[in-house]
Amino acid sequence: MARIALVTGGMGGIGTAICQKLADAGYTVVTTYSRPGKEIQWLADQKEKGYLFHAYQCDVADYDACQALAVRITAEVGQVDILVNNAGITKDTTFRKMSKVDWDVVMRTDLDSLFNVTKPFIDGMTDRNFGRVINISSINGQKGQFGQTNYSAAKAGMHGFTKSLAQEVAKKGVTVNTVSPGYIATEMVMAVKEEIRQAIIAGIPVNRLGLPEEVAELVTYLAGERAGFITGSNIAINGGQHMF
Repeated sequence: MARIALVTGGMGGIGTAICQKLADAGYTVVTTYSRPGKEIQWLADQKEKGYLFHAYQCDVADYDACQALAVRITAEVGQVDILVNNAGITKDTTFRKMSKVDWDVVMRTDLDSLFNVTKPFIDGMTDRNFGRVINISSINGQKGQFGQTNYSAAKAGMHGFTKSLAQEVAKKGVTVNTVSPGYIATEMVMAVKEEIRQAIIAGIPVNRLGLPEEVAELVTYLAGERAGFITGSNIAINGGQHMF
C-alpha cells in the first residue's frame, strides 16, 4: 500500500510542485486549503494532468480544526506517514508600522500551525516506526528581511521546532527536517516588476530564480526511505544567496 503524504497549503506554486512530485514517487497525496471554493479549479487542473489528490479545507492556525482534519483523513484516506508543513502567509511591513494583528496572524499561521498539524499525527508515526516531518521555512528565516520581522521570526522558529522534535522521535524511525527555499519562480515572484525581479536575481550567485520543482525534488528525497539518516537539519535551497 502506498504511503500517505499530507501537504498543508498545497495549492500554491511550491505546494503544487510538492504534491505532484510526491505523487510521481508513488505516494497517496492529501492537501489542505483555507478558502472554500479554491479547491474546485485546482483539483480539476490537476486531474487534467493525471493527478488525483485528496483535498480538505482547514485553517491550520486553528488547533481544533486540525484535530478534526486528522480524524477525517485517517478515516477516509488512512494513516499519514509524511507530513509537509508548507502552509504560510505574509503580512509585510516595517516593525514600526506593524500591528499586533499583523504579528499574530503570521505567527499563528506560519508557526503555531506546526504544533497544530503535527500533534495529531506524530504518535501514529512513532507507533509505526516510520515517519517524515518536513517543515518549509525560508531564506528569510535564516538571514532576516527588511519588513518581515513577523515572517522571519516565525520561519526561524520553525527550525527550533525541527531540532527539538527530531531528537525526541529519532529512535522511533521518524525524521524531522527543515527546508529553507530562497527566491523561487512562483506566480507571485514572477508577477513583480521586471526591474525588481532582476535586482533579486543579481543577488543570487547562480544568477537565476529557483524552480518549484527543485524544492519539490528535495522534499521528495527527504520523504523517502533513503533519507533516514538526515534529521534535525535545515537544508538551504537558495542558489547561494545565503551561505552559512
